Amino acid sequence: MRIVRTLARGAAMFACAGLCLAAWASGSAPAHAAEGEQKVWLRGAGATFPAPLYEKWSQVYGTANPLVSVTYDAVGSGEGINRFVTGSVDFGASDTRISDKEASQINRGVVMVPATAGMIVVAYNIIGIGGDLRLPRDVYVDIFSGKITLWSDPRIQAANPDLKLPKRNIVVVARQDSSGTTHAFTSHLAAIDPNWRQGSGPSVGKRIDWPGTAMLARGNEGVSARIKISDGAIGYVEYGFARRLGLPVASLQNKAGTFVHPVEMAGQAALAAAAARPTEQERFVISDPDGVDAYPIVTYSWLLLYGKYDNAALGARMVGFTGWGLAEGQRYAQELGYLPLPPAAVEQGNRVLASVRY
Repeated sequence: MRIVRTLARGAAMFACAGLCLAAWASGSAPAHAAEGEQKVWLRGAGATFPAPLYEKWSQVYGTANPLVSVTYDAVGSGEGINRFVTGSVDFGASDTRISDKEASQINRGVVMVPATAGMIVVAYNIIGIGGDLRLPRDVYVDIFSGKITLWSDPRIQAANPDLKLPKRNIVVVARQDSSGTTHAFTSHLAAIDPNWRQGSGPSVGKRIDWPGTAMLARGNEGVSARIKISDGAIGYVEYGFARRLGLPVASLQNKAGTFVHPVEMAGQAALAAAAARPTEQERFVISDPDGVDAYPIVTYSWLLLYGKYDNAALGARMVGFTGWGLAEGQRYAQELGYLPLPPAAVEQGNRVLASVRY
């Protein structure tokens, strides 16, 4: 999936950004560039997970602000980080935090801003089962590890006594590209079962060798589309992609033993439980959230900015757009299937954003 959208922004200097945002919030006409002010182009690349939200931001923000054009290529978290490290873009986007090794290669420094959050769902296509699927923790781990290969497996049937599950092969659909969604999903599977990470297990990462005959597709959109056309398929995608294609999604058993369907309240419960943890790492990297009502697979998605921009105008616009995303931009998350950032995450984002120099 590749998204290139034009965004615009209507402040000549960063100090002017607040006035422009106020004008948008009040419904007034878009701001106009003052005489002599130049448009700035911001280039970004990265995760497919938040791409529909960033597309929406481009449409809304561009209506009100004419001074900035932003192009964003949804190429996957891994490729987005690569482009950011090499300096070929002005910002990156990833569903996983940049590693210390990657950060050490960036002379200008890096600032990680939580931009949105969302649920990773297990979507499936089983024609004719006549109901919603429930998957215990050990069962969905073993499906994706290749240990359970038939939909009629007794362990799946025991969790779904009212469903008529066919004696049909399970077809796992996974990401082909280097993906933060894959990293978050496999981190969760490893939190459930240590064997996933150890020994002969599939391991954790942005790109892994899936066992068996898994079908591979690029991006959240590619995985969703492949599940849609493949009877017997199951795969992991961001919730909004599954919703837009009308894919059924499984209720997953969480850490407390509850089967939870991916609804906004359940995702927010997971974020709230994580926010109560003592360290930043535990609050923002959520492999297996606590809470009876928490949906078990949630992740933050990050915007990656440089710690210093040599071009002051570009840096000011980059900070201004990101600040808008943390504020006004959050109102569009719910309609697209994302989770609005909790207040603590917004505070964290604004705090690190204030450290950017230009």
